[in-house]
Amino acid sequence: MTNSTSTAVSTTGEAGSLRAGRREWTAFVVLLLPLLLVSMDVSVLYFALPSISRRLDPSATQQLWIIDVYAFALAGLLITMGSLGDRIGRRKLLLFGAAAFGIASVGAAYATSAEMLIAARALLGIGGATLMPSTMGLVRNMFRDDKQRGQAIGIWSGAMAGGIALGSVLSGIMLEHLWWGSVFLVNVPAMVLLLVLAPVLVPEFKDPAPGTFDLLSVPLSMGAVLPAVYGLKEFAADGFTVKSAVCVVVGLLLGTVFVRRQLTRREAMISRELFRPGRGFGAAISLNTIASFAMMGSAFFTTQYLQSVLDMSTMRAALWSVAPSLAVAVAAPTATAVAQRVNRAYVIAAGFAIAAAGYGLVALAGTDSLWTVLAGAAVIGMGIVTVMALVSDMALASAPAEKAGSAASLLETGQEFGGALGMAVLGSIGTAVYRADMPPAAPAAARETLGAALATADRTLAGLAQEAFVHGMRYAAVGGTLILLIAAVLAAGMLRGPASQAPASQS
Repeated sequence: MTNSTSTAVSTTGEAGSLRAGRREWTAFVVLLLPLLLVSMDVSVLYFALPSISRRLDPSATQQLWIIDVYAFALAGLLITMGSLGDRIGRRKLLLFGAAAFGIASVGAAYATSAEMLIAARALLGIGGATLMPSTMGLVRNMFRDDKQRGQAIGIWSGAMAGGIALGSVLSGIMLEHLWWGSVFLVNVPAMVLLLVLAPVLVPEFKDPAPGTFDLLSVPLSMGAVLPAVYGLKEFAADGFTVKSAVCVVVGLLLGTVFVRRQLTRREAMISRELFRPGRGFGAAISLNTIASFAMMGSAFFTTQYLQSVLDMSTMRAALWSVAPSLAVAVAAPTATAVAQRVNRAYVIAAGFAIAAAGYGLVALAGTDSLWTVLAGAAVIGMGIVTVMALVSDMALASAPAEKAGSAASLLETGQEFGGALGMAVLGSIGTAVYRADMPPAAPAAARETLGAALATADRTLAGLAQEAFVHGMRYAAVGGTLILLIAAVLAAGMLRGPASQAPASQS
């Protein structure tokens, strides 16, 4: 077994070769296990919630926390866990996270109360926060050859996008034959396999001179991320409220304090070296956040369109939603191959332009446009995964090897912010148009949401509500198109310099 405190990896071929061999690629396959499971757990409750409600009888507030606490714990601890992994060792943190994830999965599967399930879901989020930056940081260290690292991150990005779609479908299939807790138990054998294989196949990496861990930055980072993400999600669900605005403002204020501490403290949680001019790391984080904005904004409408406009069952809608993922799966590896021959700035800009074209297709949809919406979702996904794969590779390649965990955590935190912001902004555009289109004589609840309108016995009102929703979706799609076209121009301009080229492989 190869161990390292910073950069050593197994190699093949000539002495000193940077190219990874069979051992590293086998280890990479092992590292895909936690990635798939963490991304699947974002959507795994979509089908199980009705069964959970019948069994545990949660209140409306508890039901929301059962769904959301996983994502909140994950988002709030990413920065902390990325920095911790750099200090104690990424493989060590990965193993701790795998054990916590497996134990929490058993606890969730056999929960006897809503409170117990919420606690188990929170522990799952904590475990997920250790797994995500650890695995991406390890990929950065195992693949020091630029081409191989790009290929690995391309596969990584496709697997993450596919895991989210797979989670909802897998949970639906399992619930056809098993009880609701089975959707959590599927994690356990994979975590056991990871705990057995990772010590044998995955080398250890950590910062050889990490300095003192900044404990005060832990609550500051959580205080910056959690209120802001919560406020944005509330805004997407309920529109502007004083509570959502206060949460976002509190998050921004604490974020300002956190950033100032990182800029002024010698042993900061986030190394200032990551943002050194010319590296392109800050640009990569920004573009990755915009990409996540577009991806989640699209998912927000596509899911509702399939179920509430086309009147599909949840299971049927989930199966149809897998179709675009098939195209997405090949986009990232293809993009990384193209970027070996073409300036990466232009490939990233093209990815944004492709996603903009997908939003353009959605803008043409009517109330009976299944194939148009699915084609639009597929094109959006292909463009966005292209961007995510390339900017992730650029960010990790530009980061010092000993700071790879911190770099990965910032990428993933940006994704969380971008996703919440996409649902809030594009969702609010669609909601505003929907409410403007609904007749004043309609019941107040029906004027607020499509779901409430469909719950009435008035088929005429339901038809009007579906048309209003699609009208709002088209406006949101136009907004998404404009944002992505601007992002394409920004990417071409921001990345044309040295940062757009694959850097020389560094140890």
